[in-house]
Amino acid sequence: MELATLAKYPFLREASAFIRSEKVSLEEILLEPAYARARSLGKARVLDALERGPESERVAIAIADQLAQLLAYPVARILASAIGDTYLVRRYTLHEGIAAEKRLESESDDLILHLASELGMDLRRHDGGFRLHFTDFLRFTNTMRDAPWKLINQRVDRGYVTLRREKALRVMRNAIQRHIEEGLPLPVNDDILAAFKGDLAEIRGVLEAKKATFKAEDIGKVSITRFPPCMYNLLAQIQNHENVPHMGRFAIVAFLHHIGLGNEEIFRVFGDVPDFAADVTRYQIEHITGTSSPTEYTPPECATMKSYGICPGPDRICLTIKHPLQYYRVKGREQRPRGESASTAT
Repeated sequence: MELATLAKYPFLREASAFIRSEKVSLEEILLEPAYARARSLGKARVLDALERGPESERVAIAIADQLAQLLAYPVARILASAIGDTYLVRRYTLHEGIAAEKRLESESDDLILHLASELGMDLRRHDGGFRLHFTDFLRFTNTMRDAPWKLINQRVDRGYVTLRREKALRVMRNAIQRHIEEGLPLPVNDDILAAFKGDLAEIRGVLEAKKATFKAEDIGKVSITRFPPCMYNLLAQIQNHENVPHMGRFAIVAFLHHIGLGNEEIFRVFGDVPDFAADVTRYQIEHITGTSSPTEYTPPECATMKSYGICPGPDRICLTIKHPLQYYRVKGREQRPRGESASTAT
């Protein structure tokens, strides 16, 4: 495969093989002046994901930049891993997935099928478009809950879902994002941290500034500063118009309900999610909160959150509790002004 193609889709196995064939070591990428451009572009990939948002388009790759862009991909993955923030990782992988989807729009069907094969998708040509095995369709659309993506609304023939080209590429975006995310975080040693010390400080500053824009008043009367890391990250993803997996949605709805938000306030939190469907969202909120069901659900405990990959990693309070609601109460006691009673604290 040509370098020009590998630079556009650096998550392919051929891209790793090309770098090995060029005998470019990680140490050289990190330290050699010849690869300064790759390091700069790698940092830009991460910063773009934070600053420009998931819908920003990446410009076409100049011929002189093809190798640097290819090498920028592992640099970006190293930087995201070194920061170690789940929100950053998901924002970065979403940005990569959208960039790949946009580039695939002008590619041949042969290349699309090749990428799909590498991603473990059973995608085939069909009647001017494609068809995808229903198991892959379900696997890569499980966060897309509005009507056009429900399996019952698809044309299925002998186990394959018929898809127009643009719809097949949208599914591939999800597969690409998941493929990249599953490879993170990478192991990061002290040498890497030292080599990227300045870049990591810059990215952390942008990340913290981004997180600081999530204000408590945006979701009503509760205090976002008391949220455990898992719930903070879920809320951040929702407010940044990202798809959140089903278990994540269940957890944040139950959490917000138990810390005092009403159904309508919770509903407004989900208003700008990409796959937002008002009727479905209202039904789910009412079911989880016990409004339309006999059970008033509580958020999953920490062990369950970890098993679903929703826990971004514990902080000092997490190490002392077993449930997200415990975290909210403990943090509230810590923040309570001296002399204020529990009955008067928010």
